Amino acid sequence: MPGRLLVLSNGHGEDLIALRVLQALHRRRPALQIAVLPLVGEGSAFAAAEAEGVLQRIGPRRVLPSGGFSNQSLRGLLSDLWAGVLGLSWRQWRLVRRWGRSGDPVLAVGDLLPLLLAWASGAPYGFIGTPKSDYTWASGPGRPGLPARVHRCKGSEWDPWEWALMQPGRCRLVALRDRLTARGLRRHGVAALAPGNPMMDALQPQTLPAAVRQRRRLLLLGGSRMPEALGNLRRLLEALALFSPSEPLLLLAPCGSRPGPQEWAPLLADLGYSPAPLPEGLGAAAAWQRGAVLLLVGPGRFAAWAGCAELGLTAAGTATEQLVGLGIPALSLPGPGPQFKRGFAERQSRLLGGSVAVCRTPEQLARRLAVLLCSPQLRADLGRIGRRRMGPAGGSEALAALLEQRLLPPAAGGAG
Repeated sequence: MPGRLLVLSNGHGEDLIALRVLQALHRRRPALQIAVLPLVGEGSAFAAAEAEGVLQRIGPRRVLPSGGFSNQSLRGLLSDLWAGVLGLSWRQWRLVRRWGRSGDPVLAVGDLLPLLLAWASGAPYGFIGTPKSDYTWASGPGRPGLPARVHRCKGSEWDPWEWALMQPGRCRLVALRDRLTARGLRRHGVAALAPGNPMMDALQPQTLPAAVRQRRRLLLLGGSRMPEALGNLRRLLEALALFSPSEPLLLLAPCGSRPGPQEWAPLLADLGYSPAPLPEGLGAAAAWQRGAVLLLVGPGRFAAWAGCAELGLTAAGTATEQLVGLGIPALSLPGPGPQFKRGFAERQSRLLGGSVAVCRTPEQLARRLAVLLCSPQLRADLGRIGRRRMGPAGGSEALAALLEQRLLPPAAGGAG
């Protein structure tokens, strides 16, 4: 038998991390049958790999009103309850329990929910803890709030009930996003490792064509959850309109399947942008012009465009972390949520050591943008902080090797 693995993932960022690890694992064990149960949303990040035969999505799935952030507001929780989240979770739990009776291993990617389900399966399991880092309370800009002081008392952002689920036994692997966080968990008896951050893999900047090389370059990130993403983009573009550039600007706007180019059109037209000819060699789907600003919309272009920017204007989670991990500082502008609210943005800034600065108003963003574009040394200093906080590429291959050694049964004919 080729062996089987069930993967539980609870969010868009977690899906992307899981995908990179599973692609690396597939290269090592191509016969392994990988089943993925996205706990939040449809798991669209896995679609291409599923079409290629790398994995198969299984189980009940549904897009929830909160986008998986019901823990950040009562309104989001009530919306998810009305949408049937309890029934969805019950069906997912039953599927995991049935899988566990086979004895085949489970890999949880995310935080408490997939970890708890993996434990409840009764099967051997591994855990890749993605969202929590002790950097959020150990260092960073701003005054630590009550949650940070609580984490300082515990010595870890992870909680005691999570430590219990990570104890050796059926839990064969615990991998965290950085060494500081892994060290904190080891003090509580968890054999935690930090083999590398898969978020930094597969980010290969393209060479800019000569036609746009002389422009100052900004990356625009509004997030992937609709309709919040369009509101985020509107606020960022309105803030940019308060900035008077002394040189032409290239505004690169990579996006996922949503918002698509057709959803950008009414927003940009309303803000005074006009359609423009597409420059060659960048893979853009649409081009818009407003004065000295040329804006390019590029579905699926984040990996190619992120490394081309000098600075980011962001209201996103995972993509912002990847951007500063490439050494490119960012300015963020939080909104009403449900994801990218002020608390989320400030926690992200502390996590990343201030390499992303939270702006309270559009006017503050415009002022800081002017300062950073005129200060290459400041951008370089902030970029070094971002690189250190996110770590180098290569985490996917390292994690795949650990999963093969610790969680999977030996491949037919010997180790893979």
